[in-house]
Amino acid sequence: MSVGGAPMIRRAGVVGDVHHEHEHLLAAIELFGRLGSDHLLCVGDLPDGPGDADDLQRCCELLQQHGFITVGGNHERWLLDDMMRDLPHAILREELDPETLQYLQQLPLTVELQTAAGAALLCHGLGEDDMSKVVPHDHAAALAKNEALQSLLAKGQHRFVINGHSHRFMAREIEGLTILNAGTLLRSAEPGCLWLDFEARIAQWHAFGASDALELASEQPF
Repeated sequence: MSVGGAPMIRRAGVVGDVHHEHEHLLAAIELFGRLGSDHLLCVGDLPDGPGDADDLQRCCELLQQHGFITVGGNHERWLLDDMMRDLPHAILREELDPETLQYLQQLPLTVELQTAAGAALLCHGLGEDDMSKVVPHDHAAALAKNEALQSLLAKGQHRFVINGHSHRFMAREIEGLTILNAGTLLRSAEPGCLWLDFEARIAQWHAFGASDALELASEQPF
């Protein structure tokens, strides 16, 4: 079902910054299937992580096979523009097969979504700014200086922003806009994934434990 051309989302599984972690991605997909998700979302940063080009290719294939709605992040931009390639675990364009490169090139910056609880924007950072973020401890002064956030608030077009970039799970309401951050799959950064029930208004954070198994770590209303 769709509203105005945008998919209607009732329950969604969301993965944050992927960074080559195809095994964690597969585990998240299996969890989302058990929880009964009608849509799967990914907030980008697929490249630049442990492993090699084959691992990135597996991630891209999994996202396509399982119908993820996916946006690009700053690491896609850096890879495609040959920037920041001195970062640890950075991958080069010439290492990619044509299909993976084409997939990364066509990822949009943002996607408009319609949920059972209101309009949502899927993005990596905040809107088209893939480097902006809000974290749980940001205080009023930091929020006021956050130009990307203030732009979204001024437009008033969305009830939710579903994003990543900070590698930290968050469900935080700011002046009528709820930011739902999916964290990251990167195993060096407290990895996990996010499940959202827009009808019940519940956000569940599932974290990877020592055995790389996903466990419910947090549940909160939003």
